[in-house]
Amino acid sequence: MHTDTQPQVALVTGASCGLGAEVARQLAQNGAQVIVAYRDNRDDADAVVADIRGAGGEARALETDILDGDSVSAMTDDIRRQFGHIDTLVLNATAVPVSADAKAAKRDAQRKFVAAALELMAPGSRIVFVTSNQAHFYPNKGVLKGYEPILASKRDDESDLYAMRPEISRRGVACTVVTGDFLEAAEDSPEAQALAHQHDPAVPQVAAAVALATVQPLPASIVYADTSAPAANPGAILPDRLLSQLATWHESTAVGRKVREFANVS
Repeated sequence: MHTDTQPQVALVTGASCGLGAEVARQLAQNGAQVIVAYRDNRDDADAVVADIRGAGGEARALETDILDGDSVSAMTDDIRRQFGHIDTLVLNATAVPVSADAKAAKRDAQRKFVAAALELMAPGSRIVFVTSNQAHFYPNKGVLKGYEPILASKRDDESDLYAMRPEISRRGVACTVVTGDFLEAAEDSPEAQALAHQHDPAVPQVAAAVALATVQPLPASIVYADTSAPAANPGAILPDRLLSQLATWHESTAVGRKVREFANVS
């Protein structure tokens, strides 16, 4: 287990652009050493790392495909060598719509990815799953036309994480779902890209809610991000509060808080 003098190590999936990139920047701004995980966009991931380092933070890019077992194994081996542990896992990768026949394989792959990350997470660590209100409430509320496959896939990912909560909690790891009013932009969907662009102003607020969820002393099971305020840079108004909570979190981790204090199964 690391000491409270070491920086928080945060792994953010889908961090090469959009919301994931903003989450990575805010975590780094508030003291975390960020692993910018990406699947295809190396140039974009490198740009995010450059932004973070240019602002005085610490980050590195790491290629991984959550659905590829060999890629996940290589990722965890790399993190173990370079950092030794993960304090925070932010699951932000955009959902990939799949056929009914491929759903079981997709769920199995994602479960294995989380299980692999858990092997590097000590009691007191955090998992934060990022989703949109459209996906979180699917199919109980109306959805935008043509967006159903993406929302259904993301909703499946959230349900799968809920199914893992007993195992996650037994390890003393807290699990929080953060949902906000934005749309994910699937790379293979021009319609989704166009719709997501209309919701870009919500990204900083959602990212701030994710950053806060990683350090709250009493983690909530679900956080509904407030996106009603004007878009701004939440990192500019939250760092002192976040840094204070981060210090408290490290102190509690160092003295070995009991597993049940971090269990938040709802």
